[in-house]
Amino acid sequence: MVVQASKNTTYEAKTQEIAKQLLAATQEKRSFFAQLQDQMRWDDKILDWAMSNPGLRVQLFRFIDCLPALRSKPEIARHLQEYLTVEEVELPDTLKKLIGFSGGDSVPGQIAATTVSTAVETLAQKYISGENIKQALKTIERLRKDKMAFTMDLLGEAVITEAEAQSYLERYLDLMTQLTDVAKKWSKVPQIDEADGETIPQVQVSVKLTAFYSQFDPIDAEGSEARVIDRIRTLLRHAKTVGAAVHFDMEQYHYKDLTLSILKRLLMEEEFRSRTDIGVTLQAYLRDSKQDLQGLIDWAKERGNPVTVRLVKGAYWDQETIKAIQKHWPQPVYNDKAATDVNFEQMTELLLENHDYLYAAIGSHNVRSQAHAIAIAQTLNIPRRRFEMQVLYGMGDKLAKALVQQGYRVRVYCPYGDLLPGMAYLIRRLLENTANSSFVRQSQEDRPIETLIGPPQANGDEAIAIHNKALPNAAPDRDFADTKERQEAAAALASVRQQLGKIYLPLINGDRVNAPNTVNSVNPSNPSEVIGKIGLMSVEQADQAIAAAKSALTQWRTTPAGDRANLLRKAGELMEKRRHELSAWMVLEVGKPLRECDAEISEGIDFCRYYADEMERLNSGVNYDVAGETNRYHYQPRGITVVISPWNFPFAIPVGMTVASLVAGNCTLLKPAEVSSVIAAKFAEILVEAGIPSGVFQYIPCKGSSVGSHLVKHPDVNTIVFTGSQEVGCQIYAEAAILQPGQKHLKKVIAEMGGKNAVIVDESADLDPAVAGVVQSAFGYSGQKCSACSRVIVLEPVYETFVNRLVEATRSLNVGVAEEPSTQVGPVIDANARDRIQGYIAKGKAEAELVLEMAVPETGYFIGPTIFSNVKPDAAIAQEEIFGPVLSVIRAKDFDEALEIANGTNFALTGGLYSRTPSHIERAYAEFEVGNLYINRGITGAIVARQPFGGFKLSGVGSKAGGPDYLLQFLEPRHVSENVQRQGFAPIEGVD
Repeated sequence: MVVQASKNTTYEAKTQEIAKQLLAATQEKRSFFAQLQDQMRWDDKILDWAMSNPGLRVQLFRFIDCLPALRSKPEIARHLQEYLTVEEVELPDTLKKLIGFSGGDSVPGQIAATTVSTAVETLAQKYISGENIKQALKTIERLRKDKMAFTMDLLGEAVITEAEAQSYLERYLDLMTQLTDVAKKWSKVPQIDEADGETIPQVQVSVKLTAFYSQFDPIDAEGSEARVIDRIRTLLRHAKTVGAAVHFDMEQYHYKDLTLSILKRLLMEEEFRSRTDIGVTLQAYLRDSKQDLQGLIDWAKERGNPVTVRLVKGAYWDQETIKAIQKHWPQPVYNDKAATDVNFEQMTELLLENHDYLYAAIGSHNVRSQAHAIAIAQTLNIPRRRFEMQVLYGMGDKLAKALVQQGYRVRVYCPYGDLLPGMAYLIRRLLENTANSSFVRQSQEDRPIETLIGPPQANGDEAIAIHNKALPNAAPDRDFADTKERQEAAAALASVRQQLGKIYLPLINGDRVNAPNTVNSVNPSNPSEVIGKIGLMSVEQADQAIAAAKSALTQWRTTPAGDRANLLRKAGELMEKRRHELSAWMVLEVGKPLRECDAEISEGIDFCRYYADEMERLNSGVNYDVAGETNRYHYQPRGITVVISPWNFPFAIPVGMTVASLVAGNCTLLKPAEVSSVIAAKFAEILVEAGIPSGVFQYIPCKGSSVGSHLVKHPDVNTIVFTGSQEVGCQIYAEAAILQPGQKHLKKVIAEMGGKNAVIVDESADLDPAVAGVVQSAFGYSGQKCSACSRVIVLEPVYETFVNRLVEATRSLNVGVAEEPSTQVGPVIDANARDRIQGYIAKGKAEAELVLEMAVPETGYFIGPTIFSNVKPDAAIAQEEIFGPVLSVIRAKDFDEALEIANGTNFALTGGLYSRTPSHIERAYAEFEVGNLYINRGITGAIVARQPFGGFKLSGVGSKAGGPDYLLQFLEPRHVSENVQRQGFAPIEGVD
């Protein structure tokens, strides 16, 4: 979408005239002594350095982000050095001298720590109106003295627990009570307290709707609305009682549509329909924001009473753009700052031209943006009650004063609260102030007036290119913030429900064959519901399948690699077409929540596309020619592959293992886990539809202990690919090593056998994402992932705080049947798994302190999230793979001990670190013994090509799935050297 500059020139001349007046008022010359004083201030120096050096800007802001977590001056000094002495940062001389100390506890180190921490605190005080209500009230009283209104925003930790959500509500109720009590003593300021004969509330608060429910998620739109709406009603009723106004902030794009939907529905209720003291925010940097504004206008016409729309440009551009790139989703924000400015002006016109239906609050520090709004208001003679100007505290102060002097109502957005949770807000303000495109910065650089106040010119804004070198055509997950996607997923679930109970027979040499035995695959959320009846193949049928594979091998191995690759690509397209259906089968058969099922379909598609590309790359071989001699290195298929796949990733893992073998030219037999055989049958249907030849691929559900073991030992099998338990994996490895009669090769075993994965949380970690990441990594899919976090190792200084928040965040999770949109923790796979996990919980109660064991539904194979604290590193629950929602929390005195504990098991699959200490991150790179290390993020959900997956030690053997070495395991390398001389003659390259 390209934003065109407004063609309405009605307001332009007046906009330029007003902008010149405002600009002149904001560019008053300061005295020599005031300028000299600024030059001596360290907080100003930090801003200057950040603006002049992009590399230093990044490191400075990372240090500032970390600073509130540091507990002593030596720690501050050490981190200052670690952040600012990286090679890519060129330091100003003043800063070089400051950090040139030899140790954090030295006198120069203490001086540096004091200097910088004081400077950052001073910076924070510029943008945060107070650390407590007493300080905030002083700020408010000063603003009112300057004829400025306010809106108060509570800074706080991210709401990740229901206790925090309830506390968020209670803090706002208390805040409104305190402010309105104090307001009774305020003298009236007519410019801000009344307009057009109407009294305007003196107190206004700004709230975030998502903070009223810790599990707020568009995938559960109805549930999220039901949980937040009562708290919002309580808030609005109290606001009316005490005489305060309430404004709802807008947050990330992901929440926008649901936020607007909830507010529209609530404010149409009879109790709230007449209220005009409520507002909502729109962000002009969003490509669909103008459409949202038009929707609000239409809604307001029906409602009959106006609400206020705060129009801002938006504060999460980097975050929204990065998320879009990582998710392969369309960029929701304009990529060109000028395009945002154009859209802002268009929305300003639309909003003010509909002032009968919506009040306007124009939030900007751009002189032209405010001047444009004033020009429209003057031209249309809009009553003063219906519009106001807004700025952020500490930004646009001179502009605010100039607007006040011209008689307009100005409201200052005043965040207040502790410095630690306020740091994210401070960083956003610093980013805004130091960005090249920022008007605040540009206006300080003596740019020509015409440049500053001229109409914005959009440069044909295009979405940012999605750069994914690893896999350019990666399949994006579905965005369930989109109502259409949710509806299609629900329809697929209803459709699949009508197909339950069918029989799924083995596919041998292109034909479905009757099986001697069947087994029911049931819904673990409701075991009385049969998903499908699985025909289990006999040993004799297994031999028939091997014979069919052997017969088909000659032709398949000589099929051009490009043709094999294209068959995979076609299979990937069919998966994409059946995405919602496949997800629905997975939800019902293995009890996995929808979003995780959808991601698994993406992974399966990515495997098809990536391995297709990889085979074409490998097929070209390597030439090592010299004069008179050709040397060609190339690959050939190994032969027949048996794939033994697990139930926990019932689609992605069998797809990945199978298509890797097939594209390499091997005939492949897929033996799925009994409890997930229906999903595997759906994959088999896709390969058949894609055109796989008879005998090349065969679907062979069977008993692993008998028929599966027979296949492993079969002399005609070349390769066994397994994902599952260590016990079975080691048994396969041993059996495959035995040379059988008639066997003329050594078998290759590729085995992934799980882990006992740890996440380290150090004293510098940001605990908001650390707690959320550990909860998701430990309890996503009920802990039934080989990559799941089963141990979290927390350093002493933050142990108690972390454990308390971890327990409350986990307690806030929704446990229930997998198909419910609200469910985050579903069932475990079957009764055996449930009983085994309960056995480990009993062990844990004897070994450690139980701090949480959640209740579960009576029907189904459920185990509630369970947390043990003060677990000894050598305890059974800290050493053995449990494969369920059981988490051990281990205390470590320092980072050395934390690494020692993390590495102290037989496994080496995944691991994680939450830290803002560069030296800890560097050590984890080198010393954390895992195949996949994740830093400052969750440890599950590896993405094909981006995060090739697999471990070592007893976590498995073989190259990483989804990586550049994986296909080599299904190929045998060959080399051919040919003498091309004839009678001493051969062409020599480069010689005529």
